[in-house]
Amino acid sequence: MASQCSSVDSRATLRGGGSINSTPMSARIESYEGVEKKCISDVRRTFCLFVTFDLLFITLLWIIELNVNGGIQEELKKEVLEYDYHKSFFDIFVLAAFRFTVLILAYAVCRLRHWWAIAITTAITSAFLIAKVIISKLLSQGAFGYLLPIISFILAWIETWFLDFKVLPQEANDENRYLTIQNIAERAPLVHPGPVSDGQFYSPPESVADSDEELDDKHDLEKPIV
Repeated sequence: MASQCSSVDSRATLRGGGSINSTPMSARIESYEGVEKKCISDVRRTFCLFVTFDLLFITLLWIIELNVNGGIQEELKKEVLEYDYHKSFFDIFVLAAFRFTVLILAYAVCRLRHWWAIAITTAITSAFLIAKVIISKLLSQGAFGYLLPIISFILAWIETWFLDFKVLPQEANDENRYLTIQNIAERAPLVHPGPVSDGQFYSPPESVADSDEELDDKHDLEKPIV
C-alpha cells in the first residue's frame, strides 16, 4: 500500500500520534480506504523487491559461471540444450525464476495474506537443492558448485522468514488498528468545538483595594484648604 502508502497505511489514520480529535474520523477512514485500494504496504513492497533481487542475483552468478567455464554461447548450449542434471546449473536458475513468478503473482498481484504460497516455493527449493547436492557432481566443479546452491537455499529461507515475521504480522496489526478506529467512529460521534463568542472576552473586575484608594483620593481633594 508512493510514500503515502504505508502498510495498510496506519499513518493515513494515525498520523501525529494522538491527533485523532483534530481531524474527523470519517475523513481518516475514507483516506485509509482510498490508499488501500491503490497501493500495497511498504513492507510488502520491500518483500517483492527482495524476491526480485533473488532472481537477479542468481541470474548474475549463473552468467558469471558461464563466462568462467569458457563462454556464454558454448556453455548455454551445454547447460540448456544438452542439459545434464548432474553437471548443469541451469535448473538452479529455473528454480529462482519459479520462486519469483509464484511469489510475485501471489503477494504482489493477488495480494495474498497467507503463508501457503511461500511455504510451497521454499519446500520445493529446499528439497530440490538438497537432492541435487547429494546426487549430482556440482561439488566437483569448483567454487560455483558450492556457491549457487548455498545462496539459492539461503535466499529462499530469508524470504520465508521476512514474510512470516514481518509482512503478515505488520499488515494484521495495521488492519486491527484501522478497525478499532472505525468502531470508535461509529460508536462515539465527534464533538467539534464551536466558534468563540465575543461574550467570552471580558475585563476582570476592579479590585476592592483599588476602589478604596480612589475614594480616599476623591475625599482628600474635596477637603477645604485652610
